[in-house]
Amino acid sequence: MSFSIQLFEKIKQYASPKEISWIEAKINGNLQTLQTAFVATPRFISKNPIQSTDIINDVCINEWPLDRLVRLYLLTLLNSTDKEAYTKTIDTLFETAENNEAVALISSLPFLVFPDYWMLRATDAVRSNNGLIFDAIAFQNPYPKQHFSELAWNQLVLKCIFNDKSIHRIQGLNERANQELANSISYLAHERWAAGRTIPAQAWRLVSRFMNDMILSDICTLFLSQNSNDNIAAALVCNETDFLAAKEELKKYFELYQSVQNEQITWQTLEA
Repeated sequence: MSFSIQLFEKIKQYASPKEISWIEAKINGNLQTLQTAFVATPRFISKNPIQSTDIINDVCINEWPLDRLVRLYLLTLLNSTDKEAYTKTIDTLFETAENNEAVALISSLPFLVFPDYWMLRATDAVRSNNGLIFDAIAFQNPYPKQHFSELAWNQLVLKCIFNDKSIHRIQGLNERANQELANSISYLAHERWAAGRTIPAQAWRLVSRFMNDMILSDICTLFLSQNSNDNIAAALVCNETDFLAAKEELKKYFELYQSVQNEQITWQTLEA
């Protein structure tokens, strides 16, 4: 079953007969008709939230407003035979987009043909000061996991950490963890600590496989923190790593050691 068919089947579960009729009138339209329909969608389609655990093309659409799902569906109908015409149509949408249109476009990146072509649009979203646009690329979106360079990936994750956003919502978080990112988290922590501040405890989940003496020193600092979430993060890192000195450090904190061994604390404990 194609993505277009899957999307339309899901749309029909939430759209009214009037809304479905409007969508069906656009299905066989040319590029210009579909482009116009994309912009006009909120005039004819509600923003009722989708309540679904379905994953379509590795994208979770739960809590999407219906009009965003319809916009995605319209984009999947665009004829991509002529690359220049296809990309020009979508580029025009990007260049004229207001907030909700931009969010729909960024959320749709995993479905667009010629994925490498859209890299600049994706990395621009990471740099955006608009929280809605940034969240659209960072969360419920497999495009960064699948296509970002290590540098671009690290910038996305670090921006989430810097802004205290929930990094566990980033797809591919654990798979794309890397040494440079682990080092950057350590550097950021040092800057925050020097200013009397902290970083979100969840961030430390990304250092477990890349432990070294410098990061172990940071973990020791977390064990001594007055913040219980820092203590939990330190224990989880030491439990996961193969760095023997870290495992020995964990044994000094018997209650935390027992809690980790009994799986009473996990990274999910810190996701609230």
